[in-house]
Amino acid sequence: MNLGVVDAKEADIARIAALRNAAGEDLARRFAVRVPCVSEAAVQRGLSMSRTLVACSGDAIVATLRLATKKPWAIDVSYFTKVERAIYLHDMAVDPDLQRQGIGRALVAEAKAIARSWPAHSIRLDAYDAPHGAGGFYARCGFSEMGRVTYRKTQLIYFELLLPE
Repeated sequence: MNLGVVDAKEADIARIAALRNAAGEDLARRFAVRVPCVSEAAVQRGLSMSRTLVACSGDAIVATLRLATKKPWAIDVSYFTKVERAIYLHDMAVDPDLQRQGIGRALVAEAKAIARSWPAHSIRLDAYDAPHGAGGFYARCGFSEMGRVTYRKTQLIYFELLLPE
């Protein structure tokens, strides 16, 4: 698959929301979990507050993620390595029909390159500690597990990737 990773644009908002909702619906169907619907307004807020990447195959957006400097509400920084500047990975989704083809790994590789250029010293994230969570994926991408917590009845795994200087 010929894949390009680029910054998302305003014109991509509806397609990003549709992709994230399709990924959520797939998780809900396969694991019988409730996954909230993503609105275009939420995608717009994310686009305005962070750097949103999309992986494209031809004209189709097949994956997305956001990188932000602001710490998300569910992350407790005491679990992480003390660094001068961390960024946070959010809202990653890959088209359910195209998963397990290296698209997510390519997107994370681009996120690592961007983080180094900001410059950031680490990338942090949380993932569900459940069968529908992506913990194994992040571990295979080089992230280290930093801890497990319960936040608002949700089991989370904290992951971090330290970036070379």
